[in-house]
Parts: sequence; C-alpha cells; structure tokens
Amino acid sequence: MNISKNIAGEITLSKTPGRTMKKWRELFEITQSELASYLGVSPSTISDYESNRRLSPGTHVVSRFVNALIALDQSKGGRILSRLTQGKLDTEKYFTIHEFATGLSGIDFIKLVKGKAVINEELLQDRKVYGYTLINSLKVILDMPPSQFLLLYGSMNERAFIFTEVATGRSPLVAIRVASLKPSIVVLHGLRNVDDIALKIAEKEQLPVITTDMSVNKIREALNKL
Repeated sequence: MNISKNIAGEITLSKTPGRTMKKWRELFEITQSELASYLGVSPSTISDYESNRRLSPGTHVVSRFVNALIALDQSKGGRILSRLTQGKLDTEKYFTIHEFATGLSGIDFIKLVKGKAVINEELLQDRKVYGYTLINSLKVILDMPPSQFLLLYGSMNERAFIFTEVATGRSPLVAIRVASLKPSIVVLHGLRNVDDIALKIAEKEQLPVITTDMSVNKIREALNKL
C-alpha cells in the first residue's frame, strides 16, 4: 500500500523522526496507550520515541509502527485511511499541498507568514497546524468540481488554508461554511479589508482568519522548511 511507504519514508527521512511519528499517530487519532498495547510495549516506550529520547528508530521499528497505525484504523472502520487514499485529480491548477514533518501552533504559524489576525485571534494558541493548502480562490470556487473539495485537506484537516486571488474573503468562507470539514486557520492573502459576512461566518465557525501581504514565494519558502 503506497500510503504505508509514504509514511515510512517521511519518518525515515525526517530530521526528527520521533516527532514525525507523533504527528502520524495523532493524525490517525490513536492514543499512545492504544499503540503501545497493539505493539506489546509500554506507553513510556512510545513516549520516548516521540520525544526523541531514544535513538532514531530503525526500519523494523518504523515498519511495525506504520502497520500498527493502519491496522488500528481499519479496526475502527478505516476512516482515516480512506481519506488518505481517496482518488486524486490533477490539482496543480487549483491548489498545492504541503505537509509539515511536525505540527506547530497557530501562534508560530502566524509569525512565519507575517500575518495579522482579523478575527478569533484568541483561538490561535490552541490550534495545531500540520500543513497548508495554497488555494487559487477563483479557480477552486468557479472551476473545481464540488465533489473534489475534500482533496484540499490533504491527509488531515488540521491545516491552514491560504487563499490567493481573493477579492473580499466572502466566497472562501462560504465554501468552508458548507463543507463537512474545517481547516485550523484561514489565510486571506493580500486582502486588507475582509468582508463583514466573511467575518460573521468565521465567528460562527470559530475559525481564526489571518491576512498577510507576504509574497506567495516567501510564504512557501518559510513553510516548506517545516
């Protein structure tokens, strides 16, 4: 299964493999205790790996870890695995996705993109961001098939949606409003005055909204290092 190879490869190549293991465990919504029980080890062993207190895991450990995540998810109905392996369309003209090796807080994220919170700033501290989706707002809203909207979330919804080509901010927030999943943070690129309706939707959905004038290339450069 390609998803197994992808996860294993990301862990193996990561500068902090333990933190990357923790990211994937959290994305699969599996507790340390569940994972430890399945693997026949103590929860402290899992904690030691995730905090990098143990030596970097070898291929055997990584393989057992990945297989455990998939098996545990399948025992719960395979919801996460289904999301990760759903069919893809040619997305480059609509959006690009980047996943982080480890999560960061909303506070750290806003600093990296030199953003300004326009609503729900107090929620940023508790938001986790594991990646971002850079979205061409006009193309996604006008041209992309609605059935493919879930592809914007990549492997998880704990991410930032960065909308470019934004006029008022209303259309992106309306699209998010009617979707079943919500991102952790919404970024409206190059927009100084956000539409009142967009702000009301963000307030209702408890979504932090950020604006930034940082160039798209600089945003990618800053975030793709993670």
